[in-house]
Amino acid sequence: MKKNIGAVTIDHVASAAKVSTATVSRALNRPDTVSTALKEKIHDVIKKLGYIPNAGARSLMLKRSGTIGAIVPTLDNAIFAQGLAEFQKQLNQSGHQLLVASSNYEPSIETNQITNLLARGVEGIALFGTSQQRDALKLLKTRGIPYIHVGSLSAPLGGYASGFDNREAIKLGVEHLLKNGHKNFGILSGITHNNDRAKDRVAGALELLAERKIHLKPEVIVECQYELQEARLGLKKLIQSNPKITAIICGNDVLAMGALLEAERQGIQIPRDLSIVGFDDLEISRHLLPSLTTIHIDSIGMWAQAASHLISQINGVDNLSKKIKANVNLVIRESSAAAPKR
Repeated sequence: MKKNIGAVTIDHVASAAKVSTATVSRALNRPDTVSTALKEKIHDVIKKLGYIPNAGARSLMLKRSGTIGAIVPTLDNAIFAQGLAEFQKQLNQSGHQLLVASSNYEPSIETNQITNLLARGVEGIALFGTSQQRDALKLLKTRGIPYIHVGSLSAPLGGYASGFDNREAIKLGVEHLLKNGHKNFGILSGITHNNDRAKDRVAGALELLAERKIHLKPEVIVECQYELQEARLGLKKLIQSNPKITAIICGNDVLAMGALLEAERQGIQIPRDLSIVGFDDLEISRHLLPSLTTIHIDSIGMWAQAASHLISQINGVDNLSKKIKANVNLVIRESSAAAPKR
């Protein structure tokens, strides 16, 4: 039977290093107050004993938890996973830890997650988009908790944002299709309810098309979940609604991939018969056959800037920028071409 070894405490570390517990505490929490030699000695003992500092005790001493929260709509999307990885990397460099929660695109769930993160003593929160309940944002302001909106340039209640203008970004893809002579469009969008990004992308596409005297009927604007099967059904609806469609504007790359798969099943040649444009530029998009024309978002830069800004807020830096703009550009690949002559 395996012997049960008791927990290693700060007293064990102090005894083995032949220093006081206060010195061990300073080496961990205020390393600049301890000599390099002594600090290395203490860390060698910690490594040898397998000591894990108590986060609660550290929080009491520093009056800071060292944790920052992030709430994203879903974890089932590579664009969020990539962004959070960079966000965590930046936080780690500043000595902070990350707590992640998801909302499933429901503001009420997001409000609960905000409350949960506050209960765990987070020092700041990154929120994705701007569809949060206003009472939740007011709670953060009342509690004096720094926060930042990611993925959008707008920020309710005078908040901070690190992102881009979704309404303008989608126009890069629409303009590309217009220049290629397309006049019959369909839009395959995410659910716009409670999703400011999806709503803005549809609005931006319709705005530019209207400027060019192209007005889409409601039946060629299909909303669906960000799932391949839903996107495939969405493409079928669009083609059935208007067989003359030659270009599909998609709200993200997952929807575009579903559209590509369904087009292949139906024998529709991409891009000879139908051009498809995505949004996000996921890693897999360049490896598809045909590769996907899409709007590239500098997700890594956007989340890195959000982390830096949030840390600056926590540290009380004054005169911070209200809006940090992320780079956005169109990547033209094989899924788009000139409109077919019919």
